[in-house]
Amino acid sequence: MSDPDDPTGAPPPPDLSGDPGPSASPEERLAAFGRWLARERELRGLSRDEVTRATKLAPGVVEALESGEAPRMPPRAYVVGYLRSYAAAVGLGADEVVLRYEEAAAAVEQGARGGARRQPATAWLIAAAALAVAIAAAVALLS
Repeated sequence: MSDPDDPTGAPPPPDLSGDPGPSASPEERLAAFGRWLARERELRGLSRDEVTRATKLAPGVVEALESGEAPRMPPRAYVVGYLRSYAAAVGLGADEVVLRYEEAAAAVEQGARGGARRQPATAWLIAAAALAVAIAAAVALLS
C-alpha cells in the first residue's frame, strides 16, 4: 500500500525495528526478537560462525537464539548469559538485548500460564463434586 502523501507512490519502507506490533501473538514476538538478533549481526558483517567462535557457544545455541522459536531455545536460566555474550560479540548493548528478550519471552510465558491455569481449576471442580457426592452417599447410608 502506498503512502497518499508520497507523490512517487512508492510503498512505505519496511519496519526494521523488530517490533511485530501489539496484535502479534506471543510466538511471533519471540520470532521477531530472533530475526532482530540475526539482522543486527548481519548489519555488522558478521557470520553466524564468527559469532559462534567469539562467544564459544554451540552453533545450535546461536541458531536457536536467532530463530526465536520457544521450543528450540535453551532453558531460560541460561538464555540471559548467552544473550549477553552474543551482544558483546556482535557489538550490541547487552542490557538492550536482554530487555528485548525479556519483553518477548514474557508474552510467551503469559500465554502459556493462561492455558495452564484453566486445567487445575477444572480438576478442583471435579474433585469438589466427587467429594460432595461421597458426603451425600455417606449421609444417606447413615440415615
